[in-house]
Amino acid sequence: MAVDAVRTIALPSGKEIPALGQGTWHMGEDARRHAEEVAALRLGLDLGMTLIDTAEMYGDGAAEQLVGEAIIGRRDEVFLVSKVLPSNASRRDTVLACEGSLRRLGTDRLDLYLLHWRGPTPLSETIEAFRALVRAGLIRFWGVSNFDVSDMEELAGIPGGPAVQTDQVLYNLQRRGIEWDLLPFCRARRIPIMAYSPIEQGRLLEHPTIRRVAVRHGASPAQVALAWVLSHDGVSAIPKAGTPAHVRENRAALDIRLTEQDFTALDHAFPPPDGPRTLEMI
Repeated sequence: MAVDAVRTIALPSGKEIPALGQGTWHMGEDARRHAEEVAALRLGLDLGMTLIDTAEMYGDGAAEQLVGEAIIGRRDEVFLVSKVLPSNASRRDTVLACEGSLRRLGTDRLDLYLLHWRGPTPLSETIEAFRALVRAGLIRFWGVSNFDVSDMEELAGIPGGPAVQTDQVLYNLQRRGIEWDLLPFCRARRIPIMAYSPIEQGRLLEHPTIRRVAVRHGASPAQVALAWVLSHDGVSAIPKAGTPAHVRENRAALDIRLTEQDFTALDHAFPPPDGPRTLEMI
């Protein structure tokens, strides 16, 4: 299947990853949807959305098992991302958690392994585990999720900390707080932001401004919300799509070019931050 290449962004390591990937939060939890979800992930690969993001937390490992089935025979096409829970983030348990994820995914390595959010374990201990996993060949790179500027600053001061490759955070039209400080901080260090829930789990779809912009482009509101996230330098997005039709809809968002009029209207409806805000999570 010949498809246009998906635009990429660079990790600090120099590795290029797709700007648009596939998320899996809440996938793998309903046996009646299993076959369709596997088909959706495989179609995403066909369409160039070869970054797949999952986590040991999602469905208590069910999402990882689903991904493992979807990538059978195609592992080398995929940039595979998973996450360790903070409750498993000790030096020993991070390694054990990674090994568990690899078993569920049916692979011998992860391309990117993230700390899902901050917990009680000192960051230095988790980073030691990540570095050991890299040396063992079980992961290629590591990063973090749900880290605010203060967390990133602390990370930068830890031995090995500057090797962080991304910060995966909540970012969409309704959640723009990172634009005040976290996004500029990461851009200055060429650390890309990976945006989860880029359409706010569907809650943006009925907003009248988004719908008006969608009409101008002959697009869906979801495509406009996703195109807005993807328009930002150094930002990738990992929307979930549980059906092939939804995958195609997400992929088409890459073809939308928002205009100055669109950005002005969206800024009016969803104002950028006018000061620092606490990092939001869902």
